[in-house]
Amino acid sequence: MQAQLLNIKGSEVGKVELQDTIFGRRPKPEFLHEYVTVYLANQRQGTANTKTRAEVSGSGKKPWKQKHTGRARAGSFRSPLWRHGGVTFGPRAGHVHLDMPRRKARLALAHALSAKQAAGALVFVESLGVEEAKTKAVTVMLKSLNCVAPTGCTMLVLDAPDAKLARASRNIPNLELTLAGDLNAYGVLRARRMVVTRPALEKLQARCASLAAVPSVGGGSPAAAPQTGPKTRKARKN
Repeated sequence: MQAQLLNIKGSEVGKVELQDTIFGRRPKPEFLHEYVTVYLANQRQGTANTKTRAEVSGSGKKPWKQKHTGRARAGSFRSPLWRHGGVTFGPRAGHVHLDMPRRKARLALAHALSAKQAAGALVFVESLGVEEAKTKAVTVMLKSLNCVAPTGCTMLVLDAPDAKLARASRNIPNLELTLAGDLNAYGVLRARRMVVTRPALEKLQARCASLAAVPSVGGGSPAAAPQTGPKTRKARKN
């Protein structure tokens, strides 16, 4: 699979070769949903905490006797039914980390990139270097590449940190910079447009090179079973 290679002015300067195992898969929404669920769950800090009736301050003495007062039965001042009492089934502090195999995470990245490539949301450029750290230079470059998304974010994928480009683009809303080694499926899915440099593409394909032998999730046809006659149930002898 080939794609156009542009310069920062939006003119075609050549072609880039895209691996079918990364950019030519058939995306599976169920698989991507599984990855996004795990990713977002692991971003939670898990610091929300409420006090139970055993932790709130208050006496353990019975407010009044059980019977013959004309009032409802009560056993504690710290009851969740009372003001300043404990909280029933409230959030408790403690983060639970969900694990996902690295190879499965890379496979999810390949599915996300394949979805973006099929939607025409990927733009490949020779480089994204700027001579001066000026916001106007990045704005003009994005307009030339037709990567100014009215909604959602535009992501620039680099192979190495670029201080000038980071400084020139930090004031542009809905614009993110990331490295090819830090790219994940969630970041790819939430980006409306992606601009990938040639060196970043090479690093990305080298990172996912082990997926060459991994079939698409749910794709392909199972091995043909031997053709046998219909199964019959034998009568059980009493």
